[in-house]
Amino acid sequence: MRIGIIGGGAAGMAAAYELSLRGHSCQVFEIAPFLGGQASTFMIGNSPLERGYHHLFRSDQSMIDLMSELEIQDKLQWIDSNVGYFSSDRLWPFTSPFDLLKFKPLSFFDRVRLGITTLKLQRMKNWEDLESITAVEWLIKNLGERIYTIIFEPILRGKFGKYYDQITMAWLWNKFALRTASRGKGLLGRFKEQLGYPLGSFDVIFDSLKTKIQEAGGEVHTRSRIEKIRVVQNKATGLDISLENGKSEFREYDAILSTTPSYVFTQLVDGLSKEYVSKLTDKSYLSAVLVILVLDRPLMPHYWVYVGDRNMPFLGIIEHTNLIDSTNYGDQHIVYLTNYLEKEDRLYKLDSEQLLAEYLPHLKSINHDFNESWVLDYHLHKVDAAQPIVTINYRDKIPPHRTTIKGLYLANTTQIYPEDRGTNYSVRMGREVAGMIDSDFE
Repeated sequence: MRIGIIGGGAAGMAAAYELSLRGHSCQVFEIAPFLGGQASTFMIGNSPLERGYHHLFRSDQSMIDLMSELEIQDKLQWIDSNVGYFSSDRLWPFTSPFDLLKFKPLSFFDRVRLGITTLKLQRMKNWEDLESITAVEWLIKNLGERIYTIIFEPILRGKFGKYYDQITMAWLWNKFALRTASRGKGLLGRFKEQLGYPLGSFDVIFDSLKTKIQEAGGEVHTRSRIEKIRVVQNKATGLDISLENGKSEFREYDAILSTTPSYVFTQLVDGLSKEYVSKLTDKSYLSAVLVILVLDRPLMPHYWVYVGDRNMPFLGIIEHTNLIDSTNYGDQHIVYLTNYLEKEDRLYKLDSEQLLAEYLPHLKSINHDFNESWVLDYHLHKVDAAQPIVTINYRDKIPPHRTTIKGLYLANTTQIYPEDRGTNYSVRMGREVAGMIDSDFE
């Protein structure tokens, strides 16, 4: 069976790989000049680096299994990680229960209350009970206004902007569950978090997938735009494509999988039912805006810092070289300053120099010794449709992978739930939808 796949990110490439294993001929079309989607890379000197920070959790079994199948499991390294929280004009360690007990912005009673509630959330299995309540409501009810205001409100506002008070608690629950799964074994291990990263960047995964797909007789194209999904008598028949060589052509397929954002998908195809289209157009996204600093020395002692000060213009600081040694980048230190913004936001409209001027003065609060002379280079990357807005009762709003057009399927980040979008869940989804396509055409 000939299958056309739109998108060369984790879902599209995993689906093509799975379908190739099942004996189908797959052709992948990616509009960008590179594969990987949100996990794609650019070069820092001679080393590839993700445009947006990426790592794996111990519970990311779909990605771990995939790397084993691709025989690149030796590339996956697990490294002790640590977290900080910026609040009350200083940086606090925020990895272990001991750190929480020393977190002075909260009273001792509130620290204990937060610790107990965190443990409760980590052990909770029935997340469905949290679907119909917002994170704001649940947090205030179970933790009180002060803990919510100091710890969680800045995170929710930074992650979801004006939608912060509409987000389902099921989404936040998953964040706690992930952190638990990445803890080590034993008493001391529970106080440490380990994160995974492939030596050579996530490129090693996408390069291996591409090779396997091509070895099975498939094709992987970059710089290729899908102009239209053709439909005849409610059956997807093929794709109108502008290829990387500049030629435009129509290719016939037995089935088509799109991994594009929902708003792009609606522009590519006509004939979907009104009910299905309403589930697509109901979805909102925020864009990720990432300023990547290349420094001549470390900025901070932590890998990840949550910013709990709403006066700071960014949500998080991730010092990549506190996870992966700086020797991999010519002894330079890599720091991501991350934000999730609407395209109408003032910060979104700034160029790299303007954002740098806005951001750098605030790094003095993170490290009082910081000086702009530390900055050797900087990069700006914007990722559209990076974060779906996950509102209450979100499960009822998810469009099925099988569209209302025969032979046409959709797999994108709005369909990942209650987990947050990420490469692991995109791989899982891609392979599951591949199995669905295979069974539908048996």
